[in-house]
Amino acid sequence: MQRLFPVFLSLALCAAAAVAQAGELVRQFSGDRSTQTAEFEVEAPWLIDWRVNSEFPSSMGISVVLLNANGAYEGLVLKTKSPGNGVRLFEQGGRYSLKVDTTVTNWILKVEELTREEAELYMPKTTGALD
Repeated sequence: MQRLFPVFLSLALCAAAAVAQAGELVRQFSGDRSTQTAEFEVEAPWLIDWRVNSEFPSSMGISVVLLNANGAYEGLVLKTKSPGNGVRLFEQGGRYSLKVDTTVTNWILKVEELTREEAELYMPKTTGALD
């Protein structure tokens, strides 16, 4: 039984991690050039899980802007010149699209709805509205 304890502990930790990161995927967008995504509708709370990389990291760059259903600017979601990933939490639902401006960058953007409990587990590095 002692030999099985580490296995059970590992399984329990994996299940807890899955619950902490469980979100309902609403839309996923990916590409390697500038575009405006299709419109999507979300209920609060929700997040954008982003990943960016490039074969030419010293020349890459990307910015992603959130637009409302009328096409009006809601704020900057991300702007970077380095490979990486991250998440951005939103507390207001609605209909949106994303405007992606990029240079030699591969990108993936996942839009996920969260439960209130899942959103409470999210710990932002900074607080406040979109830039």
